[in-house]
Amino acid sequence: MATTKSTTPNMIDTFREFKETKNIDRTTLMSVLEESFRSVIARIYGSDENFSVIVNPDKGDFEIYRNRVVVPDGEVQDENKEISLSEAQKIEPDYEVDEDVSELIDFNKFGRRAILNLRQTLVSKILELEHDALYSKYKDKVGDVVSGEVFRSWKREVLLVDDENNELILPKSEQIPSDVYREGMTIRAVVHRVDNENNNPKIILSRTSNVFLQRLLEAEVPEISDGLISIRRIARMPGERAKIAVESYDDRIDPVGACVGVKGSRVAGIVRELGNENIDVISYTDNDKLLIQRALAPATITSIRINEEERKAEVYLKPEEVSLAIGRNGLNIKLACMLTEYTIDVFRDINEEEEEEDIYLDEFNDEIEQWILDSLKAIGLDTAKAVIRAPRELLTEKADLEEETVENVLNILKAEFDDETAAEEEK
Repeated sequence: MATTKSTTPNMIDTFREFKETKNIDRTTLMSVLEESFRSVIARIYGSDENFSVIVNPDKGDFEIYRNRVVVPDGEVQDENKEISLSEAQKIEPDYEVDEDVSELIDFNKFGRRAILNLRQTLVSKILELEHDALYSKYKDKVGDVVSGEVFRSWKREVLLVDDENNELILPKSEQIPSDVYREGMTIRAVVHRVDNENNNPKIILSRTSNVFLQRLLEAEVPEISDGLISIRRIARMPGERAKIAVESYDDRIDPVGACVGVKGSRVAGIVRELGNENIDVISYTDNDKLLIQRALAPATITSIRINEEERKAEVYLKPEEVSLAIGRNGLNIKLACMLTEYTIDVFRDINEEEEEEDIYLDEFNDEIEQWILDSLKAIGLDTAKAVIRAPRELLTEKADLEEETVENVLNILKAEFDDETAAEEEK
């Protein structure tokens, strides 16, 4: 058997290594090897049409045969397909005209360049197969939770590897802000998308996606996976707080209680997984007013006026409830807006006596810039006393005002009431 003993064992070892590490099946490997050999043969002979390639990757060898038809001497028109009778009889003395000759080709005689071309072709095709296998594996896993080991962490992304050593990317934008990644850690995330530009697949993961929270809930709450409870909506500020609206298809099941679990046992693990992200679970309803009321919990609402066409809602609360509705850094009202898909404005619900004693902010537009008044009204503070009674943190963070500006506004508003009190005392 004429085989390339000096080069092929190493090459076949390389192919076998690819097969073992990249999980390429034997049939596919043989097909790739044969295709690669034929590619080199076609370059040398102009065509691979009349060649037979037999590959045995398990033994680490191969055979190449050139098949030609015997023609009378002097009548050879295509040396690739025809062989003269005298040349054929040098191979086997009993060959006759019109018989088929299969001649074993020594690949070593192709030369060093041909062998290098073969190796490069093979590496290219193996990598292409690897990319195809990776894309096929993950394109149907979009939306599924996967685990990976942190291989390396950079400023803009974290590189993870799965159990088959495939690379997975967790961009900074898809990381929970409080997360810390160290090499060797096992991380769970949802497959966010699979990019495949120029047949170079990139598996993008996410821990901030709503789908990730949904999948974690589905894993922890059997009633969800059994179809008895449905997750209708999710609103998240990753790593800080989330609101989830759930609905039960069985009147005997409390959807909120089932999701939270006894003493919060079912959400406890999810909260830890998400960097202590607080999770509020509410019961879903098609009644928009009621949904808004539930979404603004723990605040208690006095009344609501909604505009369904513009998806806007005006919510009235007692003065002491306003800060609860808005929440720290405005987080509660932001999530409520996201969950209900309404733009929600909150207002203090004051009685007539209080209203007579109070002054609308627009009355101060000659002393306070209009944009400052608009910022205060945007967070539900439309009167002077509402601003004076509001927590300082609410004015600086939710209204996005500087400390100095807040101090100046408060001095102006308080002075108005001080002047009124002094005038009353003079009378």
